[in-house]
Amino acid sequence: MFLLRSNFAGRAARQAPFVELTRPSLPKRSGRRRLDLSMNILDPQGPIAAADKTILIDSIAIMLAIVLPTIAAIFAFAWYFRQSNTRAFYWPDWKYSGRLELVVWSIPAMTIILLGGVAWIGSHQLDPAKPVAGTGQGVTIQVVSLDWKWLFIYPDQRIASVNTVTVPVGAPLHFQLTSSSVMNVFFIPQLGSMIYTMNGMVNRLELRADEVGNYQGLSAHFSGDGFPDMLFDVHVVSEPEFASFASNAVKADRVLNSETYKNELLKQSVPKDKQAYRLDDPLLFHSIATQKIPPGPGPQEAANIGGRDAQ
Repeated sequence: MFLLRSNFAGRAARQAPFVELTRPSLPKRSGRRRLDLSMNILDPQGPIAAADKTILIDSIAIMLAIVLPTIAAIFAFAWYFRQSNTRAFYWPDWKYSGRLELVVWSIPAMTIILLGGVAWIGSHQLDPAKPVAGTGQGVTIQVVSLDWKWLFIYPDQRIASVNTVTVPVGAPLHFQLTSSSVMNVFFIPQLGSMIYTMNGMVNRLELRADEVGNYQGLSAHFSGDGFPDMLFDVHVVSEPEFASFASNAVKADRVLNSETYKNELLKQSVPKDKQAYRLDDPLLFHSIATQKIPPGPGPQEAANIGGRDAQ
């Protein structure tokens, strides 16, 4: 059992049913997926991922404590009660043993209690909205899951990027997440946690990266044709490099505002390039989350449109 820091809200997310239809209007995906970056959950690069790894190993160890003896007992019973063993006893009229019932029920019950304790304690300690201490100034990153790409907005730096996120090492990372259409799942395996993105609401996630490097993030929830390519790059850099990244991005020729968002990003597509933007509308994320900007159509509606076009 791998504990995931998932955060469901009481409100239902707007989610269109998923279908798989041929849509000539969608761009062809390249056969190559960006899997050259690391996604090893057993190689954590932050405190949350390290805690997730500990829970994973502890849970496996607790389950093996009953699985391994059970497997050994199967072979032991089969060998001892073989037909050629004259010492093996045969009780055709045996019906009940209190001691045997105690063993059969107590061991699984103890296992469930231990697993439940690990999950209960871990889920509270790894509350996704719980602040994570770090060095330096924290960075706020607003995340929007689109069809089929990720938009990262840095409101304090007034910049944004698509399918790539750059963060300073050691700094607390304050993620605010929403969806442009269907429900999705944001996951950076080596930094820890899965959290849902839903249209019309905002979830919070606190992370920290402790090692400089390049890692891979992904969507962990099926959302239509472009789902396999909904990967994003995570670049963990030093504080001076992050400042340089922000100063260069703010000089970008491309400007992100509500019009750019609706005309370019909201359309269903799998972008080939990782674009950087100068943020012209600091309230863009708020407009998306509050549905001031209408959500995208979702896979089913797009499929119907593509079907009509084909006819």
